[in-house]
Amino acid sequence: MSSPAAGDKEADYKLKDTKPNLGERWPHGGIRGGGGWITSERATSTYDLVEQMFYLYVRVVKAKDLPPDPVTGSCDPYVEVKLGNYKGRTQHFEKKTNPEWNNQVFAFSKDKIQSTVLEVFVRDKEMVPRDQYVGKVVFDLNEVPTRVPPDSPLAPQWYKLEDRKGDTKVKGEIMLAVWMGTQADEAFPDAWHSDAALVHGEGIYNIRSKVYVSPKLWYLRVNVIEAQDVEPQDKSQPPQAFAKIQVGKQILKTKLCPTKTTNPVWNEDLIFVVAEPFEEQLVLTVENKVSSAKDEVMGRLITQLNGFERRLDHRVVHSRWFNLEKFGFGTLEGDKRHELKFSSRVHLRVCLEGAYHVMDESTMYISDVRPTARQLWKQPVGIFEVGILSAQGLQPMKKNDGKGSTDAYCVAKYGQKWVRTRTVTDSFSPKWNEQYTWEVYDPCTVITIGVFDNCHLGGNDKNDSRIGKVRIRLSTLEMDRIYTHSYPLLVLQPSGLKKMGELQLAVRFTCLSLAHIIYLYGHPLLPKMHYLHPFTVNQLDSLRFQAMSIVATRLARAEPSLRKEVVEYMLDVDSHMWSMRRSKANFFRIVALFSGVISMNRWLGEVCQWKNPITSILVHILYFILICFPELILPTIFLYMFLIGIWNFRFRPRHPPHMDIKLSWAEAVHADELDEEFDTFPTSKTQDVARMRYDRLRSVAGRIQTVVGDIATQGERFRALLSWRDPRATSLYVVFCLVVAIALYITPFKIVALVAGIYWLRHPRFRSKMPSVPSNFFRRLPSRADSLL
Repeated sequence: MSSPAAGDKEADYKLKDTKPNLGERWPHGGIRGGGGWITSERATSTYDLVEQMFYLYVRVVKAKDLPPDPVTGSCDPYVEVKLGNYKGRTQHFEKKTNPEWNNQVFAFSKDKIQSTVLEVFVRDKEMVPRDQYVGKVVFDLNEVPTRVPPDSPLAPQWYKLEDRKGDTKVKGEIMLAVWMGTQADEAFPDAWHSDAALVHGEGIYNIRSKVYVSPKLWYLRVNVIEAQDVEPQDKSQPPQAFAKIQVGKQILKTKLCPTKTTNPVWNEDLIFVVAEPFEEQLVLTVENKVSSAKDEVMGRLITQLNGFERRLDHRVVHSRWFNLEKFGFGTLEGDKRHELKFSSRVHLRVCLEGAYHVMDESTMYISDVRPTARQLWKQPVGIFEVGILSAQGLQPMKKNDGKGSTDAYCVAKYGQKWVRTRTVTDSFSPKWNEQYTWEVYDPCTVITIGVFDNCHLGGNDKNDSRIGKVRIRLSTLEMDRIYTHSYPLLVLQPSGLKKMGELQLAVRFTCLSLAHIIYLYGHPLLPKMHYLHPFTVNQLDSLRFQAMSIVATRLARAEPSLRKEVVEYMLDVDSHMWSMRRSKANFFRIVALFSGVISMNRWLGEVCQWKNPITSILVHILYFILICFPELILPTIFLYMFLIGIWNFRFRPRHPPHMDIKLSWAEAVHADELDEEFDTFPTSKTQDVARMRYDRLRSVAGRIQTVVGDIATQGERFRALLSWRDPRATSLYVVFCLVVAIALYITPFKIVALVAGIYWLRHPRFRSKMPSVPSNFFRRLPSRADSLL
């Protein structure tokens, strides 16, 4: 029996319901506070999944006719915006009396303002003494207008500068716009925030919210057919040739030509991942296997990727001959070889595959299943919205000035769109209240939301630290319902499982076409090219790793960058690594599946032992009826499943699944197993033999782990048929069971058996390579893999 403390700890790791004030509409007269802030009753916007946050915005446009300093004879102006204890300043200009600041915006959070007066100073950098200023403009916050999108931006106005006392006007004017607004304002993402008043320089750009787009990925298929007239250095011995192709950092080789000849034939496909815009070149070399340790280059081809054909289906691509360049074997002149061209050539069939979906994330947590080519995309079936509200109880991730601090931000990834919230500095309970929207093309997909600590703002870490992440499968959400929950942020560390805090989210899945969603449940999850011309498991693993590397590299080049360690964590780059803990978790997932069979056997044993005479008599009567009327067997089974599905509707899950520490075996894991899980790959062992054997064991065990997990997933999908984990799938299956039960009841059993047997034994020409409707439906069912750490 568990202790109360253990129960409290277990509850601390579970999802919690929250009741934030979302899309709150204020009564007439508006919000009062700090001297009167909002007087408009149109105080709401499309941000209905977040709590309203109010800001005072100050847009500094330009100034004119500023007086020069009588001492220096010049003016180096800048603007200082002061509200209470917060000060923001623009850049300064050298010797300019008519400066322009390109619409720089300052944002002051209402919650942290204790003043009712806004002061805007125009200062001269070289003015002596330093506390002097050219002039100022003062605003009473009670008179500041309110702007709520979609209202047009407030027009800036010219204001005459006043002296220190504010009694008389001085020479010079400044153009400003001052208004009250919310985080829905267009100026919000790029504004200087008083919350980050201590951040300067490049750090300002690294704390702003941004939207990123993954690069468009293609599979590059290179069919190396043959080569002609390739000559080795030793012309007396025919070469044993192979082709090597390099695209960026990806290098693949064909098999050795089985015969030694100057006209080798391979006819082998090599698959690469490339991204638009195509920056890499295709470099092909035909080489001779001189010995086990030596390869000799006999010819080379360098070509751009833009010239290759883009295929949108499985039609045949025309092949081409390419001339090879070769370095001569003559004497050296000035330590350089002469480049010679001769008649060697290679026969290739190259195309960019547009009908595949390029995997850049695990298929268990896939967020996008569309093919590469935009022409093949279907219409969206829904809209998914996420309100990233706040976090509570975050742990200190670094030390600044001797005390712990955390500069947290969130990253959400769904499809090709990545979003990053602004960084809330030095807070263990940050509030973001940012809302983002995605189009949904398939409901059987997963959104991933991660929380990180920004390493640019102090501390000695060179990487952004992981705080935790949340995964939500869209098919587990009821349509047009707002879910508000607090998700525990769980991270497995070498010291064990640790809760890093809680993340509050509001999510909503809006249906655009229910008929289209139901239609999708009977169709393949991936584009049909994955089934007509499938890749091997090893190919998919390698290609996924290359795709993740490309995505991480490209997003790291954005400004501000989405760091490589963030992208890899969001894409589960290390999910294939060996882990004793994961293996045990997958094993017990399988064991849990058989618990139902064990319970059934126990119940049958009780029936046979007449522990409950009434139940045993009813079972005997049912048994005799089915023996006398065998045509009732199948209708009874489907009717029974229909009744179970209807009965389970009362107990359907009420919130999305989340990380399950018991399922993951994260609490009961042994310290030595954790040490193995967090060991480097290759291992850090010193003995070479032990390292080789250990790494080989981990690699093989990782494959076994994946297979065991797949078996568990299939079983859990069977259970999901009637569990209402996916409301739409269970609804379809329950209706199907009722229809089949009726159809089988009115159809003679012999006819059903005959038709089923003929269908099962049908000729191959009547079979399709595409998966059947039941198979497609089954593959879309959710499993507990979503809840596995």
